[in-house]
Amino acid sequence: MSAALHETMVDWERVRKDFPILDQKVHGKRLAFLDNAASSHVPEPVLERLLTYQRTEHSNIHRGVHALSQRATDAFEGVRTKVKDFINAREDREIVFVRGATEGINLVMHGYGRKYLKAGDEVVITTMEHHANIVPWQMLRDEKGIVLKVVPITDDGRIEEDAFVEALSERTRLVGLVHVSNSLGTINDVKRLVSLAHQRDIPVLVDGCQATPHMKVDVQDLDADFYVFSGHKMCAPTGSGVLYGKASWLERMQPFMGGGDMILSVSFEKTTYNQIPHKFEAGTPAILPVVGLGAAIDYLETIGMDRIAEREASLGDYALGRLKALEGVRVFGPDKDRASVYSFGISDVHPHDIGTILDQAGVAIRAGHHCTQPLMKRLGVPATARASVAFYNNEEDVDQLVGAIEHVREIFGV
Repeated sequence: MSAALHETMVDWERVRKDFPILDQKVHGKRLAFLDNAASSHVPEPVLERLLTYQRTEHSNIHRGVHALSQRATDAFEGVRTKVKDFINAREDREIVFVRGATEGINLVMHGYGRKYLKAGDEVVITTMEHHANIVPWQMLRDEKGIVLKVVPITDDGRIEEDAFVEALSERTRLVGLVHVSNSLGTINDVKRLVSLAHQRDIPVLVDGCQATPHMKVDVQDLDADFYVFSGHKMCAPTGSGVLYGKASWLERMQPFMGGGDMILSVSFEKTTYNQIPHKFEAGTPAILPVVGLGAAIDYLETIGMDRIAEREASLGDYALGRLKALEGVRVFGPDKDRASVYSFGISDVHPHDIGTILDQAGVAIRAGHHCTQPLMKRLGVPATARASVAFYNNEEDVDQLVGAIEHVREIFGV
């Protein structure tokens, strides 16, 4: 996509052509890919960057004195600066590369939780968390005897703020909450919730997986102490992810894994750990996926995160309106302040049957609990069907989804 195009207006059909995977048929039908909350696709400029790196720049990083190693190191470390600028962190050393958000949360659990929390201390999360922000704290609860508090949500899928404040106590040592719900699409007022926690000097970890691909994120404005996200949801390859942490926290945390670049010196008597962020990046990192993450950031910024947000809001409004107009279809989550993620059900038709029939119609969605089983229990359903829109989708994709849902209703007579 050219800079000249960006300066005037965005030709979204031209943007769509950057994703050749979309130009295919599935079961003889045009592909309408609406499973972007699980993983987005990789555009041509990112694919080209990956090939160029692997063909001309690849070597192991940080350790070699030869030209290729230096070139690869520059490529890898250059992405750290890009990520820092992308989320407006203060320093490069606040950016830790991980395989994805799940690893980032586990790193905080190990590096902060295992070092500083003890029996009776509390971690506060919410009902709408992904399993990745539940299970690590349960593991710490079982190991250390900490208390895990869960803040309820309203019927329309918002965090109950009064209950959130009430959950905070003198024993609360961390709050973990999601920025945008992967099942409901709810955009939480993270800045306010962080402020409420900070009034009691409680650090906050934010799961930003469904936020960073779709809106401008400013970690300094949010004042989050930790912020995690995955590259594969924002046009980068799988295996790339980021843990942002305020330097003051990262410096106090213990390493997650041992070996490789995380050391300054090793003897049989003692090991001296490296400075942050390298203290948390043991072994050879996922160099190629990180290079791809840098190219994905370049691509998204060429379009503009504000334009992407506007595009997805427009498509989302269209999708929500059409879904809600369908008889027998229940859409979960709020009507406003939501991202373009739509969990829905069709009467008593099982979501897996919905997903299978939609697949035969060329429509790719997700069916299941979306790694939010406690949230499904709160909603009173075992699972949902979920359609999620990205900027490279179009109205034809939404129309194809609606047509396929109508076919499901015909089959089941609902």
